Amino acid sequence: MKAYFLIAKDVGDLTAIVCAELEARHAKRTPVLDRWIGKFRDRFRATAIEAEDFWIDHGRVNLRAEDAFERDPVNLIRLFWLADRHNLAIHPDAKRLASRSLRLIGHSLRSDEEANRLFLEILTSKNSPESVLRQMNEAGVLGRFIPDFGRIVAMMQFNMYHHFTVDEHLLRSIGVLASIDSGRVDEAYPLVSRLVGTIRNRTALYVAILLHDIAKGRPEDHSIAGAAIAAKLCPRFGLSRTETETVAWLVEHHLLMSMTAQSRDLSDPKTIERFAGTVQTLERLRLLTILTVADITAVGPGVWTAWKGTLVRTLYDETEVVLSGGHSEIARTDRVRMIQIALREQLPDWTSDEFDAYAGRHNQAYWLKVDGVRHFKNAGFLKTAVEAGRTSATDVGTDPVRGVTELTVYSPDHPRLLAIVTGACAAAGGNIVDAQIFTTTDGFALDSIFISRAFERDEDELRRAKRISGAIERALKGEIKIADLVADKHPPTSARAKTFLVPPDVAIDNALSSRETVVEVTGLDRPGLLYELTTALGRLQLNITSAHVATFGERAVDVFYVVDLTGTRVTQPDRQTAIRTAVMEVFAGDVAVLRAEGLEALVAAPPPREA
Repeated sequence: MKAYFLIAKDVGDLTAIVCAELEARHAKRTPVLDRWIGKFRDRFRATAIEAEDFWIDHGRVNLRAEDAFERDPVNLIRLFWLADRHNLAIHPDAKRLASRSLRLIGHSLRSDEEANRLFLEILTSKNSPESVLRQMNEAGVLGRFIPDFGRIVAMMQFNMYHHFTVDEHLLRSIGVLASIDSGRVDEAYPLVSRLVGTIRNRTALYVAILLHDIAKGRPEDHSIAGAAIAAKLCPRFGLSRTETETVAWLVEHHLLMSMTAQSRDLSDPKTIERFAGTVQTLERLRLLTILTVADITAVGPGVWTAWKGTLVRTLYDETEVVLSGGHSEIARTDRVRMIQIALREQLPDWTSDEFDAYAGRHNQAYWLKVDGVRHFKNAGFLKTAVEAGRTSATDVGTDPVRGVTELTVYSPDHPRLLAIVTGACAAAGGNIVDAQIFTTTDGFALDSIFISRAFERDEDELRRAKRISGAIERALKGEIKIADLVADKHPPTSARAKTFLVPPDVAIDNALSSRETVVEVTGLDRPGLLYELTTALGRLQLNITSAHVATFGERAVDVFYVVDLTGTRVTQPDRQTAIRTAVMEVFAGDVAVLRAEGLEALVAAPPPREA
């Protein structure tokens, strides 16, 4: 795949050269007066672009002489710096000559103070750093100037989560950051658009985003290896010691906020305490938040969602309170009150008593973790169910933005409820990609399950969703057994199960929560996986108080906050061993495939993490 992308790039470069030559041959001859005036104009513009070795050739930066790079190798960087500074395109002849002069980029140029200054100005430009850096990459200059970047050029990521090669992902991350920095996407990214104007280390942020995945493809953890590369490169770029430390920290922890927001209970003070202990300062929190949003957005179309935005915002708000020395509970109360006031304004037909009674049914976690649109939808859904005298109800809908189907379930809470819901989805072949699970103060569960679409037309998809919701309601009434329904379905092994190998792992931790035991399961995603996991935990008489579902392409990361029937954490070693054994049995087929491929070492996962 790498060879394919490199050859495709060469074809694109050759096409640009041919087009430029054809354009020159067919261009109309300039009138004599215009040619005479043009000489002075070009001379003026050459002075204006602050470089004697360059001139403006039909609105594009070009070289005055073919030996410009030989005489001064810094011109290899200056060419792109001029294009960015004056918002000009680069002439294909100049780019071609740059590609043919890559041998001039050695230790001397890499350590040149002027060359590094120009590159840093390109990277942090307020014009269009993404497009200029992409041109540097296409010419081969970027990979030679930063050899570590050269190692990841055209590097394919063999998973279903990342849409682009590593270098393209990094360049797109810069583009997302530049859009946020310019204020062009305030509506789409309200939190980080507000934060970007408050940070002090703008240069460090841009450098960190360029380098955050630069160590991909190495045997060691790419975050740790990337931090070491950042510590080496930043002084060369001219960053101070403080800026270098900031960049290295951001690169090492660039996945921390995303994983915490998507797979931890943000209503648990222990979660916020641990995250704040790693972040330590408000400046780091702001920088990490912006980096996280840019990183997720640049993974591919539709990867950044409103739900992820809500999780990141909640984690930021909770951590900001801790780091600023405020009182978390007071801050939470104030935010909850503001959210409730906003919802109350959308429900003018409700009486004050009705709304107060409804608001009292939800705990703080619900108000803080659910977005405003779903607050409104759930309020109407629950009111309709209560007025109809129903103790169990379901609702379905589609989300065209995320490309998923929403399934909302309201029922008296009990340990097997989640298994029933996930089982009904599995029986219909629905793959669960996300879930929000809450328990009201009066003992009812309000679960929102998101499954991948099976049909293009909404009418067909809703018909399928109603079959799933109907099965759930029948199971809750005791009319059918979900286990029998799932047993009747024998989906064939998916093609991607043969293509992707994800070693299953189970981590059990009592330090992540002050109330529950956290069971984190990683493995190859497939329809019905969540049902099998919740069933396995239910058989062990464990009550799932909170579940956090995250899918990264073919890899699933499902986190369960559990307690035993006495409401306490699981601390006994034999019980933890039983949990691990039961969960690993769910992945027995995947383990067999790994062993058949001779990857026994990956099967031997480390023992459960215990605090």
